[in-house]
Formats: sequence, structure tokens, C-alpha cells
Amino acid sequence: MKKFLLGTVGLVALGMAAPASAADMAARPYTKAPPPVMASIYNWSGFYVGVNGGWGSSQKSWDFVTPAGAFVAAEGSHDATGGTVGGQIGYRWQASQWVFGLEAQGNWADFQGSNVSLAFPAFTNDTRVDAFGLFTGQVGIAFNNALLYVKGGAAVTSDRYRALATGTGIQVANTVDDTRWGAVVGVGLEYGFAPNWSFAVEYDHMFMEDRTYTFINNGNAGAAGTLFGTDRISQDVDIITARINYRWGGPVVARY
Repeated sequence: MKKFLLGTVGLVALGMAAPASAADMAARPYTKAPPPVMASIYNWSGFYVGVNGGWGSSQKSWDFVTPAGAFVAAEGSHDATGGTVGGQIGYRWQASQWVFGLEAQGNWADFQGSNVSLAFPAFTNDTRVDAFGLFTGQVGIAFNNALLYVKGGAAVTSDRYRALATGTGIQVANTVDDTRWGAVVGVGLEYGFAPNWSFAVEYDHMFMEDRTYTFINNGNAGAAGTLFGTDRISQDVDIITARINYRWGGPVVARY
């Protein structure tokens, strides 16, 4: 009997202990959801200033004309080529992926070239571009810190024209210096490698109007002060430059 009672008490105690053990188990700790990941977005808005350098080619075609401008003979063409260095300043504003901007650029240049006149082989036509400026508007599309853009506007060049004796290189007429206005279109690819710094490669083509110039003898090929000749000269210019810009006023922003 004693064994029976002890076994019964043990079974009752075991049954009471089992639910108490489940109730006493610790609740699973609560874990906060991880914060959302923020991605940095490069903002192209703001003022910028920079430097540029590269290479250019000015395509020149000379036509001998009468003082009234009537065509007489083609004298041929040449490319005036060389290096260039300068700077730019501008402002951009960004709306979604679209980037709009205004820019002024000024460059020193050393584009030189010449050709023997087809109509008058005793003489050589010599040209040089000393400087140019661009005043443009821009439209681009941004892929975070990469920007592809096109530009267009006004262009101005500082030109020099001379007539030389073929073979000796002696100047036979006055030097004609001129400031010529035209239009420019271009395309560029820019990469932001730091929050306020970017690097770009740009190509520009300038459409410069034709101009007619009168050359006067300097005494080496005719009486000084007399008419040497009149030429209508056309000009286009191609420029390829590498650019570095520093921007302020448009910080990097973040989005979820």
C-alpha cells in the first residue's frame, strides 16, 4: 500500500510540474527591424569653375575675290592646328535625372597652318587662331555621378591672317587681325569622382561666318600702301578638351 501511495504522489507531482515548466520558459526577445539602406545620389546642381586643355583644328579656305566681293579664283585650304588651354565657369540645376546649365569658357590657343596659293603659287596663305570663347547653354541626363550632356550657343575666335612669299617666308603684306563670331555645338561626358570634383571630356564644333579681308602691300612684293589682294576666308573649328571642374552649392543627397 505504501508503495502504491508513493507512486501516485509521484505521478501527480510530475503532472503538476510539467505545465509550470512550460509557463516559466523565457519569451523570445523582440528584435527591431534593420534601418533602411540609404543610397547616395550625386547632385549636379550648383556653381562650378574649372580648367581645360586639349587640341584644336581650324579649317580655313581662301578665295581670291574682287574688292567688291566677286569670286575670281580658289586659293586652296589648310588646317590650322595646335594646343589650347583655358578655363570655364557655369551654373547647373538638376530636376530628377535632367540637368540644365549655362557656361562661359575662354581659351588661349595656338592653332597655326598654311598652304601655297593655288591661284598664285609665289605666295603662301598663313593663318593662326590665338584665342576663342564659348557662351553656351547645356542639357544633360545624369546617371548618378555620370553626366552626358549636349551644349550650344555663341562662339568667338581671335584670328590672324598673313601673306608670305613661298620659299623664303618673307611677309609681303600687312597682318590682318580679326575677331570673328559664330555658333557652336558640342557634346561631353562628365564623371563626378568626389562630392565636389568632376572630370569631363568634351568635343565642340564651331561654325564661323565667312569674312572678306583686304591685304595691303608692305613693300616686299609691290609698292608699299598699294592693294595686294582681297580674300574671302571661311572657317570652321573643331576642339577636343579634357576638363576638371570644382562645384559648390549642390551637396550630395541621400534616398531610401
